[in-house]
Amino acid sequence: MQHATALPTEIARFDALAARWWDPSGPMRPLHRMNPARIGWTLARITAAFPDASGLRVLDVGCGAGLAAEELARAGHDVLGIDAAPAPIAAAIAHAAASPGLRLTYRVAAPEALRAEGASFPVITALEVIEHTADPADFIATLAALLEPGGLLVLSTLNRTAASFAAAKLGAEYLLRWLPVGTHDWRRFLTPSELGALVRQAGLRVADVTGLAPASLAGGWRTGAGTGVNYLMAARSGDVSFRAPPPANPARQT
Repeated sequence: MQHATALPTEIARFDALAARWWDPSGPMRPLHRMNPARIGWTLARITAAFPDASGLRVLDVGCGAGLAAEELARAGHDVLGIDAAPAPIAAAIAHAAASPGLRLTYRVAAPEALRAEGASFPVITALEVIEHTADPADFIATLAALLEPGGLLVLSTLNRTAASFAAAKLGAEYLLRWLPVGTHDWRRFLTPSELGALVRQAGLRVADVTGLAPASLAGGWRTGAGTGVNYLMAARSGDVSFRAPPPANPARQT
């Protein structure tokens, strides 16, 4: 199966990590720690975009073993998680089996396959994914095509700065050993202005941007920080109004 937006080397890399994806002290430790803050921010933007809706259909692209997808489903949404790597999807299905009441399904697929099927969703998330794609512009264009009119797209990624090279590459991979060496290619990181340009090129409108950073040595993360290393971006399709919710208390986003 060919995945135009997925790199074969990245599929193989994340396949190899699948067995320990749900281990909070394992190779996905940073994702476990940042997940409450990034999902809290995402859910607040969903509520702001669709204040009268509940149980929305959400597509989580590059879902891995389901850290974000499960939390979105626990919030009451109907979630489809897709990933081009089959081993993480198998791990996601196995983990979700312990919570049978969730409206949560998984599929080995890239977003262009859903686009070819004519699928569409009011909410799409792609968290820590775009830096691993073959063509970021094509990836964003594909997500935009899958978004319903008035829909919401939430992205998270790493900025291409000296700070991100020190923290996400040297620190996380070589010094602290939080991530396997080679997880990130700093040259593939996108600045907020570059990502915003790709979003607008795809016909979407940037609605909100925030930084995502460690809150304390205890391991919590918070939004509302500077965008020098990690950041989140929300975008809308169509000419719709969007009022971002007020920032939450950073001390509670841990």
